[in-house]
Formats: sequence, structure tokens, C-alpha cells
Amino acid sequence: MGAGVLDRDGGTGGKRRRSHKKRKPMAEINVTPFVDVMLVLLIIFMVAAPLMTVGVPIELPKTAATALPSEQEEPLTITITADGTLELQNTEIDRNTLIPKLQAIAAEREDDKVFLRADGAVPYEVVMQVMGALNAGGFRDIGLVTDAGGPKLNDQGG
Repeated sequence: MGAGVLDRDGGTGGKRRRSHKKRKPMAEINVTPFVDVMLVLLIIFMVAAPLMTVGVPIELPKTAATALPSEQEEPLTITITADGTLELQNTEIDRNTLIPKLQAIAAEREDDKVFLRADGAVPYEVVMQVMGALNAGGFRDIGLVTDAGGPKLNDQGG
């Protein structure tokens, strides 16, 4: 159909093939696979980290209050379960040894902030007794932990 035109060097368009010389080994490290692996590990860690938290199953009361700002030091947490047992951080503690342990902890800590988590089924009297023990133990800044999204107090009453 159409006639093709060949160049003088055999149709290569002026480019000649280069002879393959022995290539020297690269002295540089290719970091792209390393970065890829690290990003995958980062994603796995970000997904798995929330699953590693261990806690006591309690039903916190719901409220419309906002969250407190975070602190530099890990907060001290007291938990009152539905059956009335006390836990300091993640360790079960006897009511009789609560105040001496709190005093020892307060002497070592810079911050006197403590979070009190109580199951919604725990009587108000028990919560107040533990708050009194926290006060006697040297903790004056007590934050009550609740779940967000609860009902708001109606101003109109009725």
C-alpha cells in the first residue's frame, strides 16, 4: 500500500545500538521496599492498637458533658464494678487498703488528678464513699467518667 523509506543505517532512525558493557554493581540502597513495608506495619499497628486496651466491663452512665483535656502524666483511674469491687488502674484492691495505697501514690505523683469510673448500677452511697477515700488519700481533683451522648437536662422541667 504505502512504501516505506529506510535510512542509510538500516532503518534505525540514526540511533545505533550500543554494545552491552559490563555494568558495575550499584552502591546505593533502594529504600522504596523498606518504606513500603514500614507503612504497612504502621497501618497494622494503628488498626490493632485500639484492640489491645484491656478494661473492666462496666456500664458507664451517659451524660451530655464534654471530655476533659488530656494530661501529660497517665491518669490514675479507680473503677467500681457493678458488684461493688474496686480496681486501682487494672488491679483489684481491698477497700481497707485503698486509702494507704492512695496516699503512697499521691506522694510519688506530680498531679493529684484521678478519674473515677463507676457502673451505673452502683448505689450513690458507694460512689460517695470512694470519693471520700480519694480525698483522704490526697487526691482533690476527681473526674467522673461517663459515656458521651446521653440525655441532656431539660431546662423547662415537667
